[in-house]
Amino acid sequence: MKVSNLSFGASSLGGVFHNVREAEGIKAVHTAVDNGMNFIDVSPYYGHYKAEIVLGKALKDIPRDKYYLSTKVGRYGKDGVNLWDYSAKRAIESVYESMERLHIDYIDLINVHDVEFADMRQVVNITLPALVGLREKGVVGHVGITDLQLENLKWVVDCVPEGTVESVLSFCHHCLNDDRLTEFLDYFESKQVGVINASPLSMGLLSKRGVPDWHPAPKRLVKACQKAVAHCESKGYPIEKLAIQFAVSNPRIATTLFSSANPDNVLKNIAFAEEPIDWDLVREVQEIIGNQRYVSWANS
Repeated sequence: MKVSNLSFGASSLGGVFHNVREAEGIKAVHTAVDNGMNFIDVSPYYGHYKAEIVLGKALKDIPRDKYYLSTKVGRYGKDGVNLWDYSAKRAIESVYESMERLHIDYIDLINVHDVEFADMRQVVNITLPALVGLREKGVVGHVGITDLQLENLKWVVDCVPEGTVESVLSFCHHCLNDDRLTEFLDYFESKQVGVINASPLSMGLLSKRGVPDWHPAPKRLVKACQKAVAHCESKGYPIEKLAIQFAVSNPRIATTLFSSANPDNVLKNIAFAEEPIDWDLVREVQEIIGNQRYVSWANS
């Protein structure tokens, strides 16, 4: 797959970060594709199926050859309760259910979602072989894995036959406050595994709006990022702009996912990505974040 350097993450369509209007979310998807973004990522977990349902409505009006579609298995939810099931039976059922919600008959990339919530030996021995079976049948095009912890992604790739995992999706690890993903690029390239970067704003840490109440980052990291936000504001250079530019700056990373259900924000982020980055300001921001750089947190 030849993907755009900036791609559309559909988590916002499920109201993950705040409530959204469905019509506006659909317009955001159309705006993204109309302006050259050809990769869309979603999951049944986002909004407990809502994101896939809204995205499916948007995709009805978009020619299938205009986009690659990525979704996931393993992590779900119902009636506000999070659920996990990495069994082969549920993974296969989930793929067909997602296709129904999305109104498509083929998934370009299917991912095992957040492998750290599973027994990772089950992912290696059960979940991934089930998805490879669907790949062999032509139901899906490619198979990948996602996780917050980079070490987990490497462990799974190490433990499966070559070619099983074709891509990894890492989030919050190629952004202004944490770019540890770069330490793993040699490894993934040696395995011919494509790399998807997600959450360039570090789930809201690098934004004027700030983090949602549920954000798991330690308070010291949140405060350091707030100082960085204020510094960028004083320079008349929104930190969101700098964060997007930094996230797409490494040509070894295939694409960076950002999520917004606001069409104006989609256009704004596309424009940000096309402008040259201020590397002096990057250094200033990273100095302000200081010893909180590379501080991570447990997934939730």
